[in-house]
Amino acid sequence: MSCSGETVEDEDKLIQIKPVIAQQLKKAKYGVADHSTVELCHWTKKSFKHEGSCYKHKFYGISTHRCMEFSPAGMHCENRCVYCWRPMEFYDSLKMEPEKVAEPKEILAKLMEERKKLIMGYYGDSRNDKHRLDESLLPSHYAISLSGEPTMYPKLPELIKYLKSLEATKSIFLVTNGQEPDMIQRLQDEDALPTQLYLSTNAADYDSFLKINKPKYDDSWQRWNKTLGMLKQLDTRTVLRITLIRNYNDQKKMIPAFASMLQQASPHFIEIKSYMHIGRSTNRLEHSNMLEIDEVRKFSEEIAKQSQIFSVMDESLVSRIVILQNNHRVIDRWISAYANTN
Repeated sequence: MSCSGETVEDEDKLIQIKPVIAQQLKKAKYGVADHSTVELCHWTKKSFKHEGSCYKHKFYGISTHRCMEFSPAGMHCENRCVYCWRPMEFYDSLKMEPEKVAEPKEILAKLMEERKKLIMGYYGDSRNDKHRLDESLLPSHYAISLSGEPTMYPKLPELIKYLKSLEATKSIFLVTNGQEPDMIQRLQDEDALPTQLYLSTNAADYDSFLKINKPKYDDSWQRWNKTLGMLKQLDTRTVLRITLIRNYNDQKKMIPAFASMLQQASPHFIEIKSYMHIGRSTNRLEHSNMLEIDEVRKFSEEIAKQSQIFSVMDESLVSRIVILQNNHRVIDRWISAYANTN
């Protein structure tokens, strides 16, 4: 059912990333299993050498070397975001049939093995901390993001509940583009919400939304706004993530619309970061589209001021990111306070 042969979806097989594409992904240091992907991020690899940690460690206390970043929908997404640095040119399907997807336990078993293979290569470098490498083999934090849109995976509630059942699990982050509000509702209804839910929020108006996200659904703006409107009612920590791109959404005139949107959505946190000129995005954007941290800081401070309910909580210079905290819905920033007790 694929337009360009990206996946194999006949009556007898699970959705599979096509072998030639899987080989390209593996060459780029991804682990691949059926329709799922896993990777060791830049900061995980640096943390092995004690050369720094992801901003999620500074902001929320996440242990970088014990974080597993993966996606159950590696080559499926409803958008073609201009700033995406993932291999989205391989995406072509907007449907994952429940009977054609792997079970959560199978996905995790295969991806854990793939991740182990990626980690084993670092034992040969004496600069890496062997104790950290050993610890990294058993994740305590799961970041369900990476390539593709994870909410397209029809068994996501079962996947999150399975992760919660694992003894070592302390937290689960889920990143979504907001195109599947019905799945977000399912997570709520089935008591399967992650520890923290991220909603990508890169446009405050319809025209900017189309220009930046390049959505495939005709009702994409309505879908996204439906997800946005759910955040206040969700029984979990919520974050809006804004990626600022020079000449796309960083103009001063856009701040009032952003501030109004953020005030209405009232998430617990807002992460405002610069676009980074890396990966596949370099084919679509220029180095000059990145903002300096001073520019991100000024934009963030002005949004906080105009929203009237947010204030600057922290920042990460190296990642060019500022985080705002909701003063009307104050929660403990440290994930340890919300560690999984299942």
